[in-house]
Amino acid sequence: MDDKFTPWKTIARHTVLDARPYLSVEMRTIELPDGRTIPNWAWVDTPDYINVVAITRTGEFICFRQTKYAIAGTSLAVVGGYIEPGEAPLAAAKRELIEETGYHAERWQSLGSYAVDGNRGAGVAHFFLAQGAKKVTEINADDLEAQELLLLSRAEVEAALARHEFKVLAWAAIVSLALKTIGDKK
Repeated sequence: MDDKFTPWKTIARHTVLDARPYLSVEMRTIELPDGRTIPNWAWVDTPDYINVVAITRTGEFICFRQTKYAIAGTSLAVVGGYIEPGEAPLAAAKRELIEETGYHAERWQSLGSYAVDGNRGAGVAHFFLAQGAKKVTEINADDLEAQELLLLSRAEVEAALARHEFKVLAWAAIVSLALKTIGDKK
């Protein structure tokens, strides 16, 4: 392999902010493939998380209208949450779908795992498409934000995406991937 594609190495690290389990920040000393070092490289450590685009048996997309502390106003959102220590991403996705919506899905498909920030860390997002969802229980979420569960048609989701109503990048990305994955199927 060409040296220019050799991974960077961490030579030293020290924690400058410890607010675990949700966030810690390290300052690292990094060695580049050519031997140069970069001191004080900030690294953000957050838990990996899942997002799920869930579609009911009748073709409706399960979404939320909700508030988030870092977003002005309301946003449309998909199911999401942190992966618990030792939990597999798919297990977390299934757990979060039931907790947040009361729905169970028959068919699950991974839409990929993505670094949140390629240079600074901030966890990995694991995206899933859940189809054939059916209401099986009441919502049992511990979310702090105000939320309204919505069942939207594909046309409504596409229009909301075009109007930038999914205000978090991960939510817009997973909705786009899900729409591409299901294609024109009804």
